[in-house]
Amino acid sequence: MHRDKRSGGISRARFLAGAGAAGAAVAAGSFLTGPSASATTTGRRGGSGNGSGGGKGLTHRGICYTIGAGETPATAWNATRMREDLRAIRNDLHATSIEVTGDGVDRLNATASEAAELGLHIWLQPTLGDRPATEILDHLAETGRHLDRLRRQGARADLSVGCEFWLFVPGIVPGANAEERIRNLVAGNYDPRQMARRLSAFTARAAKVGRSVFGGKLSYAAAQDDEVDWSLFDIVGIDYYSYFPDRADYVRDLRRYLRWGKPLAITEFGTCTYAGAPEQGGMGWDTIDYTKQPPEIKGDLVRSERTQATYLTELLGVFEEMGLYVAMAFEFLTPDAPHSPVPRYDLDLASYAVVKPIKDLFDDPESDWHWEPKQAFHALARCYGRAGRH
Repeated sequence: MHRDKRSGGISRARFLAGAGAAGAAVAAGSFLTGPSASATTTGRRGGSGNGSGGGKGLTHRGICYTIGAGETPATAWNATRMREDLRAIRNDLHATSIEVTGDGVDRLNATASEAAELGLHIWLQPTLGDRPATEILDHLAETGRHLDRLRRQGARADLSVGCEFWLFVPGIVPGANAEERIRNLVAGNYDPRQMARRLSAFTARAAKVGRSVFGGKLSYAAAQDDEVDWSLFDIVGIDYYSYFPDRADYVRDLRRYLRWGKPLAITEFGTCTYAGAPEQGGMGWDTIDYTKQPPEIKGDLVRSERTQATYLTELLGVFEEMGLYVAMAFEFLTPDAPHSPVPRYDLDLASYAVVKPIKDLFDDPESDWHWEPKQAFHALARCYGRAGRH
């Protein structure tokens, strides 16, 4: 796992580690109390056409586009590359929506503006982490104001005030940084009631800031077992990494998020690029040994782009069938996880991205690179293209 020291941001590996750690804590009964069994099984069904489980397909079909300072200058956010990526997302992937997420006010605002120019629906989700709470809220306010200007100019846009605050925001779980907070979660070194109070308080503060700067619909991206006061928001947002052998189990599982009668956004869904990855859920990335230089894949994993493509399209079919509001495949690109023809150096195996970065010189951190679509990209493009023609 890597930290971007220049931006103070949290890498995707750290984020997913936290999600997995929280899931383990929930399973052990030491985290927040989840929804009741009766609420989970019965689930309130909303009306059709509003994204709250009434059928008739998704309202928006999209992909997560994560931006940040990068682990090296070669993989840092670049305006020219961003514009090319967004055109591929619209024209080749046939997505109608994009989740612009990450940190850096200028980067987020520039990317949101480009998405608006292309006519994409924008789901803006700033995720500044490991910074003081006031800084995180100021970051939210600045990006939210810009998004509201785009909305008032005619862009289709929703604002998510953040993502899984217990991991990103200091002071909710003990620990000076995300790694320490994850370790404390796993070890049970925290007070669940105090954590719940702090998480609830910060979520309410973020919702208040969001309302003060943005006149459109508001949401938040929660982990699957987080207890959230959804009365603060217009849209329920869930990062969804479940795996079930039976398709019907996904429908039963997802109905628990419909009981508020509000549109449901799947703010992330996806899997890595090897056989057996879907069963690993949000921990599928945890197969790289960063103690070695260059980093290596642990074990004898078998690369399988088909596995990734099949999982994404199966989940997408469930979301379409249920008529949810938006589904965002995670993710378009992970530039710091390049593909290699040598299996033990193929970091793209542990990537959720639907395109693979290929460096001109694999051993050179400053090497130029390009991306190529994986089977998952083509599979999503077919699904999104067919949906757009109906």
